[in-house]
Amino acid sequence: MVEWTDFERATIQDIFSKIDVDVVGPAALSRCLVVYPWTQRYFRSFGNLYNAEAITSNPNVIAHGKVVLEGLTRAVKNLDNIKATYAELSVLHSEKLNVDPDNFKLLADCLSIVVAAQLGKDFTGDVQAAFQKFLAVVVSALGKQYH
Repeated sequence: MVEWTDFERATIQDIFSKIDVDVVGPAALSRCLVVYPWTQRYFRSFGNLYNAEAITSNPNVIAHGKVVLEGLTRAVKNLDNIKATYAELSVLHSEKLNVDPDNFKLLADCLSIVVAAQLGKDFTGDVQAAFQKFLAVVVSALGKQYH
């Protein structure tokens, strides 16, 4: 179980109250698919992913990016039990979708960049540390089935 400080809890909740799921989710997933093109193999059914413009305007990427970020809001609401919250998703990604668990970390890194850009000067070192701790816990929970 992860120990959260009051500051970390408040910060994580504050971040999610400020970001726009409809913007941040698609931007983070698009960034991941562009910067790490090998991750596209999991999205073959999404159609045209041939270049950055095609990826960022792809309706399937946009929709899935929103789903990913909405899924993160489940973790925010369940900070004390993120592993159980993501147990089914971990099984889905490992056994059915066969996603390499390293990709969760890549997406988390892209999400940090997008959130930092959205929050600007409010994304201080302490805020970043809390956010990245949160993402590390989520990544670990998603990868639990692989261990």
